Amino acid sequence: MRYEIATLTVRLGKAASVVAAIDAALKESGAKGQLLGCWTSEIGRLNQILVLRGFADEPELRQERERMLAGSNPFGCGEDIEALAFDSYAPFPFLPPVAIGKFGSVYEIRTYKLKHGGVPPTIAAWEAAVPARVALSPLVIAMYALDGPPRFTHIWPFASLDQRAAVRADSVAKGIWPPKGGPQWLTGEMYSTIALPTAISPLA
Repeated sequence: MRYEIATLTVRLGKAASVVAAIDAALKESGAKGQLLGCWTSEIGRLNQILVLRGFADEPELRQERERMLAGSNPFGCGEDIEALAFDSYAPFPFLPPVAIGKFGSVYEIRTYKLKHGGVPPTIAAWEAAVPARVALSPLVIAMYALDGPPRFTHIWPFASLDQRAAVRADSVAKGIWPPKGGPQWLTGEMYSTIALPTAISPLA
């Protein structure tokens, strides 16, 4: 399984029309992959739409990426896109595929950059810690980047920002989180987006 996050920075006031265009574009006969999530940024870098898709394997992801790059009107809304980035990921191998459904009204999409060689020990640390952590709130996915600098991204749904703060505080107080041995592999460069599901998002 492979995943992709496409990040569209859109013109002011164009989010609704861009989401509608994305919906139509991903239903075209030539489109590959499965739409899993589509969010608008609320806290973090603004005027962004984040599109999470799943692919059966790397060749399917690569075929879809090449199709997107060959076109002049990405997602059917090229004139309203000010910047477009694609990030490719492999899931942490102990996790199940992304399950779609209604899990929260806000989602946190968080990325940490890793030191060289940090992917295997990070996966091991998370494998040990995730069972206790997901007893407090669900995890959509944790996945490491296949392109660009070493990094990993994890996505968490929450009922509200208040619930997010409460769960995070509880996990630290109980010694559940962060995963033991995990932080030593981080570079200190990290960023997080609080995003809201759009009407077309299977993850809602």
